Amino acid sequence: MTFSDYFINLILSAVLIIGAYQFYFFTQRHPLRKPIVWDSVVDEEIPFRPRWSWVYSFLYYPAILYLNLIATNHRHFIMMAFSFLILLFMQMLFFWLFPVSTPPHWRNINPGKTPSEWFLQFVQKFDQSSNCFPSMHVSVAMLTALHAMPVMGGWAFLFPVLIAISCIFTKQHYLIDLPAGVALGAFAYWLYLLTGRHARQISVILLMEIIGYCKQSIKTQKLLLHGIH
Repeated sequence: MTFSDYFINLILSAVLIIGAYQFYFFTQRHPLRKPIVWDSVVDEEIPFRPRWSWVYSFLYYPAILYLNLIATNHRHFIMMAFSFLILLFMQMLFFWLFPVSTPPHWRNINPGKTPSEWFLQFVQKFDQSSNCFPSMHVSVAMLTALHAMPVMGGWAFLFPVLIAISCIFTKQHYLIDLPAGVALGAFAYWLYLLTGRHARQISVILLMEIIGYCKQSIKTQKLLLHGIH
């Protein structure tokens, strides 16, 4: 692909991310029932480390946009983008039908004195304490890593690991949200592989039909010409 192709894909990716957040905020503000707050002794023991807020936000988006650089062609980009739309749909179902929220006191432990604490408070002004299960940060990171694995190998999974750690140290998620996010991201990737495999099968069938139609047309034309002569 050319530079202009990569640039257009980058713009489209940014638009998709912004659009996805509209659905995210809608389900957050319009749940079908009151969000559940889990009482977890293990999660209460996890310390608050606000410095991880930078990883939580600033590693997240560049890593996702990196997929634009490894897209081999337009179809590859479209199929990857479609897999994220599938994941978004599944996440929204969980957030809407099974809303989960972190305890209110988790947000009160942030004194807002350091730049990291200020930044996390800024993020939390837009992002309420609900939409926890499964962790969308982790599911998206997992799906991104699976897409990047053919190029980066096992190093790709450093991304979801760091994001998962940032989720619990910023007190944005319960521990149970993390494996649930991994599972949902992996399931979305499996659907991506399944869709791609079927798409190739459909393409082959259509190609064979077209070839068959062309052969039949040529044969018919020969018979007509033979009949005329």
